[in-house]
Amino acid sequence: MSTCRICASTYSPFMSFGKMPIANGFLTSREFAREYFFEMQVGVCAECGMFQLIDQPDPDQMFHEHYAFFSGTSVLMGKHFEKFARHVIDDYLPKEKSFVVEIGSNDGIMLKHFLSEGIRHLGIEPSANVGAVAAKLGINTVAKFFNEKLAREIVAEYGQADAFIGANVMCHIPDFNSVVAGIKTLLKPTGIAMFEDPYLGDVIENTSYDQIYDEHVFLFSLRSIRSAFGKHDLEVIDVEPQETHGGSMRWVIAHRGARPVSPRVAELEARERKLGLYEQSTYLTFKKNVEHSRDELKRILSEFKASGKRVAGYAATSKSTTILNYCGITSDLIHYICDTTPVKQGKFSPGTHIPVRPHSEFDAPYPDAAVLFAYNHAKEIFAKEEGFRTNGGKWIMFVPRVEVI
Repeated sequence: MSTCRICASTYSPFMSFGKMPIANGFLTSREFAREYFFEMQVGVCAECGMFQLIDQPDPDQMFHEHYAFFSGTSVLMGKHFEKFARHVIDDYLPKEKSFVVEIGSNDGIMLKHFLSEGIRHLGIEPSANVGAVAAKLGINTVAKFFNEKLAREIVAEYGQADAFIGANVMCHIPDFNSVVAGIKTLLKPTGIAMFEDPYLGDVIENTSYDQIYDEHVFLFSLRSIRSAFGKHDLEVIDVEPQETHGGSMRWVIAHRGARPVSPRVAELEARERKLGLYEQSTYLTFKKNVEHSRDELKRILSEFKASGKRVAGYAATSKSTTILNYCGITSDLIHYICDTTPVKQGKFSPGTHIPVRPHSEFDAPYPDAAVLFAYNHAKEIFAKEEGFRTNGGKWIMFVPRVEVI
C-alpha cells in the first residue's frame, strides 16, 4: 500500500513500468555504469482521484544545472506561450501595477511577453542553466523551488501577485500541498492561478502512456485538482483544453467565491464521468491498452529490422524514455535518434543508450522509417520534413494507436 501525496489515504499501484532512468538524463558512454534507475509504478487514489507515481526520484536528480530541456527551441510552443501570456494580460491583470509570478519559467519563453509590456514579474526556475538564459534576456529569475516558504518571501519583497502562472511544471512537484498553500499566500484577493499540464483524460483516451515519467509525479483531473485546491479554500473557476503535449488542460484557480465559475467546469466533470475517470476499473483497462500498444510497436520495429530497413527516432524527448525502456527498444531496432537540442547531441538516450545525433544527419541519407517521439508537434514536423515522405520515408506513430504512415 502507498500513501496519497494529496489526502494521505492509502491505495495500491495498478501498474509497473519496470526500472526507469531519469527521462531527461541523456548521458555519455562514460556515465553508463553509474546511471540512476527507479521502479516506476503508478496508482490512483480512490479518495481524491489523484493519479500519481508511487515513488519519484529526488528533485535534484531531475532539475539541475545540466537540465536538457529548453522551451524556446520550438517555434510552435513559442506561439502557444505568447497566446497564454496575452490571455493573462488581457483577461485577468489590472491595467496598472500588475505583478506576475511564473513557476518553472524555463528560458523565459513566456515571461518575456510580460517583460515587453513593462509588467513586474518573477520567474521561479530551479534549473540554473536554463534560468540563466532567461536572466540574459532581462527577465527577473531566481533559481529556487517554489513552496509555501518561498511564497512568503516573495510577498515580503514584492507584495502579493495578480497572477501565478505555470506550464508543464505543476505536475512535477511531489510536495503539491505546499505549493498550493504557497499559491493561497501569494495571490491577492482577486488574483488567479493559471497553469496547464498533461490531462489525465487525454492520456486514458489516447493510451499516451509516454506522459508517465519521472518528472510527471501527477496527472491531473478535475476531481483531483478540486480536492487539492479545495483544502486551501481555492476553487476551479475555468478549464481550457489545449492541444499541446498530446492533450493538456489549462486550469484557472481563484480564492473561493472571488470570481464566477465558468459552465465549462461542469461540462468537464460530465466528460470525466463518461470516460470513467472516477472508476478503478478504467485504469485496469488502461493497463491492458498500454501492454497492447507496447507489443504492437515492438512487432512493427522487429518487422522493419527483419526486412533490413534502417529505422531512426525523431526527437529525443523526455517522453521517449518511457517508450524505449518499457518496450525494451535499443539500438538494434532504432539505430539513432535525431534531435535539434545541442546539449543532447553526441550523447545517448537514457537507459537504452541509443545514440543521439544532430538533426542535420536526418537526411544524410534519410532512414527508411522514423519513430515520431514528438508526435505532439506532428503538424509542424510533417511540414518541415516533407522531403522524408517524398523520398519514401515512413513515420511510425504510437499515439493514439500504433501505425505506419
